[in-house]
Amino acid sequence: MKSLAELAQLREKMKSEVNLRRDATDDTRVLVGMATCGIASGARPVLSAFVEEVNKRQIKNVMVTQTGCIGICKLEPIVEIVVPGKEKVTYIKMTAEKVARVVSEHLVNGRPVAEYSIGAEH
Repeated sequence: MKSLAELAQLREKMKSEVNLRRDATDDTRVLVGMATCGIASGARPVLSAFVEEVNKRQIKNVMVTQTGCIGICKLEPIVEIVVPGKEKVTYIKMTAEKVARVVSEHLVNGRPVAEYSIGAEH
């Protein structure tokens, strides 16, 4: 069991890793569905992988956050990427292994990964 000091330190570390700014309207948002179905399907490692990859690449103006049910349970884990002024892209059946490619191609280079998105054949 962790001490209160260890928990407080862990909390501060996590707050610095997950950008929780509420007024950042120009930021790209990465929303990971974390309802019960998403968590059961593996959304927690997907969320962690996005946070780690965005921090590792020091990408600014990207907010990684969790959301509730996105509504397509059989396609979980689901990630929505919302870039201001562009159409939302919904990635389905995401894994932690797919995250690096999505960050590299979509968040860095502006090219959504079509084969992981809702419009692709699965």
